Amino acid sequence: MITETLLILTAYLIGSIPTGVIVGHIRGFDPRAVGSGNIGASNVVRAGGPGAALMTLVGDALKGAIPVIIARAAGFPVTTIAWVGLATFVGAICSVFLFFQGGKGIAAALGIWLAISPMVILFALATFAVVVAISRITSLASIAAAIVLPPAVAILGLPHQYLLLAILMTALALFRHRENIQRLSRGEEPKFQLKRSDSAAS
Repeated sequence: MITETLLILTAYLIGSIPTGVIVGHIRGFDPRAVGSGNIGASNVVRAGGPGAALMTLVGDALKGAIPVIIARAAGFPVTTIAWVGLATFVGAICSVFLFFQGGKGIAAALGIWLAISPMVILFALATFAVVVAISRITSLASIAAAIVLPPAVAILGLPHQYLLLAILMTALALFRHRENIQRLSRGEEPKFQLKRSDSAAS
């Protein structure tokens, strides 16, 4: 019991690592002072460019995957693995290192579910790709990908503990996107646009 508790607490701490802030510090900027103020890759790209955004995305996905991989490799039961996944996700959106602030948790969720069941991610990524292709709004695509998690877990017949994990993660992801949802309802959410270089524009 003590070992499982320590594992869950460690998962929360790993999830709390503010990858975007660390990448920004290395690159000489703070994502919290740019754009939406979010520390995820979609905001990091505004100040740091694609390279910094990729580093943030990979780092966030790894911090989601590593605790789950460790729990599974150590032979812990499904219930413990689900708790580890939830603790990691909570750390990503409510980091102890950022005074319980954090990102939207989408990249961390990517890593968590890649470690649990990559097939779930195929459902989510397909949904994300379709929605962003149609709307060009990344927040809407992220919300849609989060919503598809529980049905994907149910369709794949995964243990009920993972279904509960998916439901909780979706609820938390929607809560973290509440401002985006409000802007979407008002038609004010910005669309994704590739920035052209000055030379290309001229």
